Amino acid sequence: MLWIPEFELGIWNAWIFIIWPIVIFFLGSSVVKEKLVLKNLSASVPMKFEKILNIQKAASIIIGVIYSIFLPLQLNTVWFYIGLVMFLFGLVVQLTVLYTFRKAKPDRPFTTGPYRYSRHPLYLGLFLMIIGISIMSLSWLFLLIVIILAIPLLIAAQAEERFCLKTYGKEYQEYMERTPRWVGFPKSKK
Repeated sequence: MLWIPEFELGIWNAWIFIIWPIVIFFLGSSVVKEKLVLKNLSASVPMKFEKILNIQKAASIIIGVIYSIFLPLQLNTVWFYIGLVMFLFGLVVQLTVLYTFRKAKPDRPFTTGPYRYSRHPLYLGLFLMIIGISIMSLSWLFLLIVIILAIPLLIAAQAEERFCLKTYGKEYQEYMERTPRWVGFPKSKK
């Protein structure tokens, strides 16, 4: 990774890959059947704190998208192919989550598909995709943007779990006990 980031406008820049998380976000918004669930979910984070997190999240997304336009990919390097594999794996995870959304019943917690392995596979897929982009471009600055974006998403994951515990009760508690928050991390001790 370079200490001074490269800025070069071109077709083979990171923007080619950054488009896909944005497309998946809009696809996911159209697939979710219960808008009330999303509204109630956002209310599970204290309002003052939520505003700060939303500003941080929006700023890091905007900066990341703009920077990706000028961020050249390191084509034909080992790093490019490692990042590409990670990006594609994250993309498959996210698309599988969208399929699970379509099949899920809104009155039950999501426990099938990728939700069998992680309580937050949508975030996990997103992290894999954008870390893959960082590796493909060998940019420490883009990786820093990813870390800044991760903070509000990690907090949102905890808020989502509190909401689901309140909404689904014992069924979600049992799910938390058998499924880790992130793949490879210990299960909940609650």
